[in-house]
Amino acid sequence: VQLVESGGGLVQPGGSLRLSCAASGFTFSSAGMNWYRQAPGKERELVAAISSAGVDTNYADSVKGRFTISRDNAKNTVYLQMNSLKAEDTAVYYCHAEVKIDRYRLTFYWGQGTQVTVSS
Repeated sequence: VQLVESGGGLVQPGGSLRLSCAASGFTFSSAGMNWYRQAPGKERELVAAISSAGVDTNYADSVKGRFTISRDNAKNTVYLQMNSLKAEDTAVYYCHAEVKIDRYRLTFYWGQGTQVTVSS
């Protein structure tokens, strides 16, 4: 199983970035996908989540209206479009997969993370 994030970098406040996470090694179209982030000295927090079919999405209050999670099951890729970025969005962003083992059990996978720095 691999989750490979890309698209992080340095951006000025008010700018935009689009993160991508390319997945392999599991049935992507059956997995719930999430983006987490962890800022220095803080706990890892859930930023956005999307259901396996892409119908349902959820966002942390701090990013609602600015971030959009989406997925392309044909490309096994999940995205996080981040607009109106703020300094407090600076963190390492992680892709996370929730994969069904069977009707009652899930297993979880993490990407290696990509750094997002918002600074002037």
